[in-house]
Amino acid sequence: MSTARSRSYHNNAYQFVFSALHYAQENLGRDADSGHVSGRELLEGVRELARQHYGLMTISVFAEWGIHSTEDFGKIVFELIELGDMRKTDDDRLEDFVDVYDFQKVFVEDYEVDTARAFSRS
Repeated sequence: MSTARSRSYHNNAYQFVFSALHYAQENLGRDADSGHVSGRELLEGVRELARQHYGLMTISVFAEWGIHSTEDFGKIVFELIELGDMRKTDDDRLEDFVDVYDFQKVFVEDYEVDTARAFSRS
């Protein structure tokens, strides 16, 4: 990953985007080298991975990184494309990342704590 130019977001945000990309590719059964994912597919990976890693703290973690909406992830992706660290197709646009989901809704209101293991007798 290139570090030649300054970035707009916290370094952890860029690392998280790569993790979410690999997570999405794996879940979609796509090869890491040639398995393109769309903006919406990447954002689904972001949502799932963030819930797993940060739970109800996701919005706070993202805010610390300078991320406040799905569009911010698009801006990160397009920065990485400009730096040569990611590739895009002719169909990929920043608009694909705009208002895909609301952080408050998906990371707080719709968040469910899985208590199945806490109450199992194994």
